[in-house]
Amino acid sequence: MPRRDPESDRKRHPIQVVVRRTGLTADVLRAWEKRYGVVEPGRSEGGRRLYSDEDIERLRLLRRATAAGRRISQIAGLGTEELGALVKEDEREERVVATRPEADAVKLAGKAVEDSVSAIGRLDARELENVLNRAMVTFGASAFIEQLAAPLMRRLGELWSHGDASAAHEHLASAVMLRLLGRVIESAGPSSSALNLLVATPVKQAHEIGALFAAVIAAAEGWRVTYLGGDLPADDIATAARDSNADAVALSVVYVPDVGLLEDELRRLRRQLAVNAPLLVGGAGIPALKKVLDEIEAVQLSNVTELRTILAQLS
Repeated sequence: MPRRDPESDRKRHPIQVVVRRTGLTADVLRAWEKRYGVVEPGRSEGGRRLYSDEDIERLRLLRRATAAGRRISQIAGLGTEELGALVKEDEREERVVATRPEADAVKLAGKAVEDSVSAIGRLDARELENVLNRAMVTFGASAFIEQLAAPLMRRLGELWSHGDASAAHEHLASAVMLRLLGRVIESAGPSSSALNLLVATPVKQAHEIGALFAAVIAAAEGWRVTYLGGDLPADDIATAARDSNADAVALSVVYVPDVGLLEDELRRLRRQLAVNAPLLVGGAGIPALKKVLDEIEAVQLSNVTELRTILAQLS
């Protein structure tokens, strides 16, 4: 048996190094420590958390396992060697899947997108709703968002930017999507112990589709969802988060007409949220707000798949 390097057990890495090396956010790391005791950090003389090489390796494996679809509650008690074997097994399966012919589900999603675009082009709301309802039953909520709804809205945005779709087409598609996703959220039945995600869009953000995508993904992941809708001031979001005992807050930002206003709102919101409540922000407006999002340590999401991964890690 190879001799263990004692240096690997020495608590010497600050949390910023752990975040960079593992790909976990500081919020997720703290939540995992508090709820599941996945690692036991040491403390510097100034009280800062310190981690060992072994801690970092264990956290890296946990991140890879949760990214593959496993829940942290089911794997937190495994040893590092067991985690390593589990991750290798998942990666082998991923390679097998990657070598298969195009899955039927991918073909079905592509056809559903085309059928939806056709119905939108004819301004046929009933047919669009029929296509989307069938797809929801076929794929389930999470896959529906990732494989159909998000690609469809991107496609519609491209058509609009090229002059091939009008405001009427966009409004019709949004109205049908809002009705469908609203029903999905209302029908969700989380357990009494489920974590609560509060979802909204901040002030001057009236487009709700991205926020609804986030709410549906969370509901599909077993979260209880408190959905507030669009164009809300930071004070109102923070009050709702406190009143609903939100474990995390998710915001959708599609466009940024006033950078300074939104920066102030985001800082104000972060100050009022509980220290251990992560702030998740997604949407096309992220690049314009990156400076303040980095400053307040918000989790920045580029797509709904990343949201699902973060929620799985937190829960």
